[in-house]
Amino acid sequence: MTSARILAACLLCTTTLSAQQGTGAASRAAARAYRESNEGTILTEFAELLSLPNLASDSVNIRRNADHLLGMLGKRGFANTQLLTVPGGPPAVYGELKAPGATRTLVLYAHYDGQPLDPKQWTTPPWSPVLRDKDLLVGGKVIPIPTGSGRVDPESRIYGRSSGDDKASIMAILAAVDAMRASKTAQSVNLKVFFEGEEEAGSRHLREILVKYAPLLASDGWLFCDGPVHQSGRQQLVYGNRGITSFELTVYGPARALHSGHYGNWAPNPGVMLSSLIASMRDDDGRIKVAGYYDEVKPITATERKAIAALPKFDGELRKALGLAHTEANDALLAERIMLPAFNLRGIRVGGVRETGSNTISPVAYASFDLRLVPAQDPMHIQRLVEAHIRKQGYFITKDSASLEVRLAHPKVARVEWLEGYPASRAPLDGPFGKAIFSTLRDGAREAPLAVPTSGGTGPTYMFEQVLGIPMISLPIANYDDNQHAADENLRVQNLWDGIETYAALLAGLGKIWGERLAP
Repeated sequence: MTSARILAACLLCTTTLSAQQGTGAASRAAARAYRESNEGTILTEFAELLSLPNLASDSVNIRRNADHLLGMLGKRGFANTQLLTVPGGPPAVYGELKAPGATRTLVLYAHYDGQPLDPKQWTTPPWSPVLRDKDLLVGGKVIPIPTGSGRVDPESRIYGRSSGDDKASIMAILAAVDAMRASKTAQSVNLKVFFEGEEEAGSRHLREILVKYAPLLASDGWLFCDGPVHQSGRQQLVYGNRGITSFELTVYGPARALHSGHYGNWAPNPGVMLSSLIASMRDDDGRIKVAGYYDEVKPITATERKAIAALPKFDGELRKALGLAHTEANDALLAERIMLPAFNLRGIRVGGVRETGSNTISPVAYASFDLRLVPAQDPMHIQRLVEAHIRKQGYFITKDSASLEVRLAHPKVARVEWLEGYPASRAPLDGPFGKAIFSTLRDGAREAPLAVPTSGGTGPTYMFEQVLGIPMISLPIANYDDNQHAADENLRVQNLWDGIETYAALLAGLGKIWGERLAP
């Protein structure tokens, strides 16, 4: 045999062995090689997906998204593809990709709907995706989206609604499947995908879908593929998220606006009343002063404290970037603060200021709050505690607009309107599923992923745990500065490339590691 043939045989043997072993380094390298030869194809398909308007309230376009995703799954050989439907709700998109000999089943969750928006706030139309050579904030210019094997600078960014939240995860998952098939990298787990169409609208129909299709969705674990990577740029695994409940508060003064010179210091001022009420509920360091608010809070475990201590010390950089000389609780770590409840004033409105200011006492003052919860706080119980606190401040609470009779009968009147909420959820960092996911993603990575006990945001992960009884962990891939939920939402292209490698390593290695006994 010639030396050339010997070399070729060795290369073939090495390639076959890598495909059989599915190690992290080998699967990542194979995914990278595939991506480098298909960057234009991947970005073109991604742009097609981003061009579909995707507000959950827009049933026609939501169905277009769902049908488009079914086509993307079918093109890749997914079996049993279907729309999971319940009356009145957007469909969830489902598909299966089994692996010969696999004993574990993993479900990857992502959502294809996006946040509401005002097109006038966008630099370019939100559903006309464009590629820029760098971040728009530092002068990024529009460049052509390549096709086929065309290459792009990994620091370029694609702009469009849901580019980061959350169609990026869908594209990365499906491109990883393409890369594994092209390189003959073996899949080690049975894969199911579940793409929701109502996450940004509160997942109002999700529980009903999970209950109806529970047998179809049976698995060993779920990954919630949504959100940004760590602010340092490191890949992170997030083991929980905070819950939420929110309310609108209205405080009433005189029945009509009054001249502040004639009636000031006589007529109660609802703006001042509201300010005092807000100050009674939380202090300047974020400590919540509502009686009993912390009673249900589950203490942070030793494992979680250890994980927090191991995170990059990035708070100083964040304060500098955000123009903050100090942060709450004497510059306490952000990772510690999001393990606690938060009482956030998200808006306040009374009278006018600057060019609209006038010398009047307003009839009403409004405030809007979101309350971020942690295990094991119950949203309904928190609502009762807040209302009890407001009553202790001397207010009569109404659920409707206050009539003149009500205002005459009570010296202080407040209208409280609650919105639906989520409880928090948190999977154990040292549980079998959590350890297997972490070990798989550490294998072959440039740096080990960060194990983050919880995210500050909120998602419907608790429903999966309550209905299906399985653990759920979040695997985000978007850049942390992706303008999530805001105008000019974007995805840094390198984050998409990293996501493809991450999912390829996960699907290639998880079944082997998950089936082994892991060291404590």
